[in-house]
Amino acid sequence: MHFSPAGRSGRVGKDTIVKLKCKWAEFVADESGATAIEYGLIAAGIALAIIEIIYALGTNLVAKLQALATALK
Repeated sequence: MHFSPAGRSGRVGKDTIVKLKCKWAEFVADESGATAIEYGLIAAGIALAIIEIIYALGTNLVAKLQALATALK
């Protein structure tokens, strides 16, 4: 059994098509989510940079402490 919108006989009116086109245009033009994504990518990049810096400094610090421990033996 097939039900058509608003009791019509399977035809979609021009007003419905115009409304759908307007909604689609609004959806395509909406950039509110893009800003949140951009901030998320920036935060992820900064976090990766901080992790790399800490890792590099940590490796260097471990090497220096091992050299110091060897020198003290």
